[in-house]
Amino acid sequence: MSKTIIFIHGMFQNDTSWKGWVDYFITKGYSCIAEPWPLHEGSPAALRANPPAGLGDLRLEEVVDKFQKIAEQEGGEAIFIGHSVGGLIVQLLINKGLGSKGICISSVAPNRMLSFDWGFFKNSVTITNPFMGDKPFEMTADDFYGSFGNAMSREASDEAYERTATFDSRNVLRDCMLGPGDLDTELTTRPLLFIGAEKDEIIPPDLNKKNADAYTGDLASFLEFPDRGHFICGQPGWEEIAEYAAGWLESQAASNL
Repeated sequence: MSKTIIFIHGMFQNDTSWKGWVDYFITKGYSCIAEPWPLHEGSPAALRANPPAGLGDLRLEEVVDKFQKIAEQEGGEAIFIGHSVGGLIVQLLINKGLGSKGICISSVAPNRMLSFDWGFFKNSVTITNPFMGDKPFEMTADDFYGSFGNAMSREASDEAYERTATFDSRNVLRDCMLGPGDLDTELTTRPLLFIGAEKDEIIPPDLNKKNADAYTGDLASFLEFPDRGHFICGQPGWEEIAEYAAGWLESQAASNL
């Protein structure tokens, strides 16, 4: 069994958001790879101050292609852990036959699955707004607190914003909701764990469960954590999520013996 984990971040973040998780899983004996999306290299503060040229043109398929190449370089049997759009990318890669298992945290759902949650619609429409063309979405500290850090204190949210937040391409989320975000769940044969956050204003937990239920048999499981927002992987107490994920990986490894 592969002991390599490939971490895949979501929109408005980069690989720096996985630092705590990488350190944690290294202590568990895993090799960890956390790479940024294209045009997300560097410190988040520098990326906000000087958004890379072409950021607004970035598409989902470019991001998937980068992580597909990384997975293939690792022999195609690595473990994937992804957050938000990163969770959808995990599902797309698993659907291609790559990876041994995947963990999808507050994951964007494939196949144009929707939720009737107000926060989901508000944030989706705001980011994908067609009238903004290819202009990148410039996440502010207020935006971050309203959609990522709402389950934290304002002080903690602002600190997380300064340390981890980036601007991003509206086209990535547009693609998630169209053809590039589609997959055939019946082709997936690797186990998946879906983790939802009770207070998530971007991906409500009911959408995570709906996503998990789309897979046949007992291939996918779902667990909701209380009092967490979309910043579940960095919010104080993130270690509990990482510990549960590690336990799930261990149980999957044991079942394959």
